[in-house]
Amino acid sequence: MRTISIAGVIVALAAGSALAQGVGTPPKPPVAAKPPVAAKPPLAAVKPASTPESRSAAALALSSDPVFDEGTFQRIKEALLFYSDIQVRGGWPMLPADAKLEPGASGPYVALLRQRLVISDDMAVAQEAGEAYDASVVEGVKHFQLRHGLDATGTVGAQTLKALNVPVGARIKQLEASLERLLGMDFIFAERYVVVNIPAAFVEAIANGKVERRYRVIVGKIDKPSPTLTASITAVDLNPTWTVPLSITKNEIIAHMRRDPSYLSRMHMRLLGGGDQEISPSSVDWASDRSPNFTVRQDAGAWNALGNLKIDMPNPYSVYMHDTDTRKLFADDYRFDSHGCTRVDNVRDLAAWILEDVPGWNRAAIDAGIAAGQTKIVNLPHKMPVAWVYLTGWVTRDGAIEFRDDVYKHDEALDRDALAQATGADGFVQPAPTQPIKRVSIDTR
Repeated sequence: MRTISIAGVIVALAAGSALAQGVGTPPKPPVAAKPPVAAKPPLAAVKPASTPESRSAAALALSSDPVFDEGTFQRIKEALLFYSDIQVRGGWPMLPADAKLEPGASGPYVALLRQRLVISDDMAVAQEAGEAYDASVVEGVKHFQLRHGLDATGTVGAQTLKALNVPVGARIKQLEASLERLLGMDFIFAERYVVVNIPAAFVEAIANGKVERRYRVIVGKIDKPSPTLTASITAVDLNPTWTVPLSITKNEIIAHMRRDPSYLSRMHMRLLGGGDQEISPSSVDWASDRSPNFTVRQDAGAWNALGNLKIDMPNPYSVYMHDTDTRKLFADDYRFDSHGCTRVDNVRDLAAWILEDVPGWNRAAIDAGIAAGQTKIVNLPHKMPVAWVYLTGWVTRDGAIEFRDDVYKHDEALDRDALAQATGADGFVQPAPTQPIKRVSIDTR
């Protein structure tokens, strides 16, 4: 497969960076077109959620294309060429903060919006002319909103306006940073695998190249970010206990016990010494600054921080996907509120998908097992690959270039020189397809 060098893209960006972007005369749409892609599915094709408690956003249900597959790297490279062409031609116009941009409006600001949507390929070139906020603009705005993880209202509100006014250079940096993070990854794309995209705060269950399940997730806080990793799902734990990480014990549990000696009992937590022997909290000097020589474990139950189910995936960071006893957070657009693990909306449904090939473990059996109240570990006969990726910019197979906010500010650490050197030296090698397991190595060295 032909490899496109990012070094040429970066040279083009340097030439285009001096071109100003403003509210004045908007630049003409770029001549270069994106690579041909398959037609996008109609909105009417959206399927209902599989269970009532699934609150996956409408945008997440519109496409069966995974965020991460064997072609992700190459598609991002091609998108970089498309956006660099926009950059060298002057970028796209900025829209005034006081512009009235809603269905039924008209005037020069609407004309500016139409041009903006055409440049980013959210509207067809043939629809650029005019000053009316008509049905074509509504659909163009919806298309833009879906690509940026926003509610597809068709009206330009504050969040949509902010996203529209992000300079093309910033979008290019997001694509470059996502590309850089894929360099060096080594992941097995099996027939069935799971992907968490941290900036988008959703998880995908993928089979035979198509997303069969997609759910909202809650990932790490800014000061406790979820790590990027590749691992294997080995088991599903019903009514799990929670062994509190040492960092949380040192930074939070001890502080709680200094203020309230009844904290452990109220939280259904036990102290375990050598050999998992339970020790009394009264025997511990909670005022001491010495490192704890005990383990804190929370009993299974409705109070457990992991909820009623954990998807086990051994990894160096001791993180996993699990249920939660605080479900209201899934309804928020901002879902960065964990200590690093991933809380999954409708995790029982995801677990049923993971256990699909395990006899006797469908959704009804999972519900019954949880209702029984006993801890039960259901081991998978074959490990399932899972990846937690941090992609603020990516491209799906249907050609949609997606962006999300860089909540952890990882994009700021982009090393463009290293990226150009690695990709220019064919750092990514597209694997030859094999069945049933396909392996891709993205190695810079």
